Amino acid sequence: MKIFIAEDDRDLQKLYGLLFEMSGFEVVAIANNGDEAIKKFQQLEEKPDIIILDYRMPIKNGIDALKEILKMDENSKIIFASADRTIKEEVLQYGALGFLDKPFNHKKLISIVKKCLDSAKLLHS
Repeated sequence: MKIFIAEDDRDLQKLYGLLFEMSGFEVVAIANNGDEAIKKFQQLEEKPDIIILDYRMPIKNGIDALKEILKMDENSKIIFASADRTIKEEVLQYGALGFLDKPFNHKKLISIVKKCLDSAKLLHS
């Protein structure tokens, strides 16, 4: 499984990478802000299986990036990650498949990724 991470916190980027690697996933790209996430997504020849999008990022926030990525590819599977639970319903309405509450642990991260992949398979079968 190929994962694309949009997260401005370098320590969290490393943590995501480590946790995904331990679980057999491959991180194919990392973006430091919403604008970079959109540009990198456009440049990826092979689209990722899952995108992890942070909410509070510089230049362009995760909600704006979510909307633009889904305009480019409505089949993108996006998990929104934030400590701000007040935006959960909003991002799910905009098209995120899942919401990851920060802080999170390894089990929760992998569980939500697998759940989103499974629900996407059901939608497309």
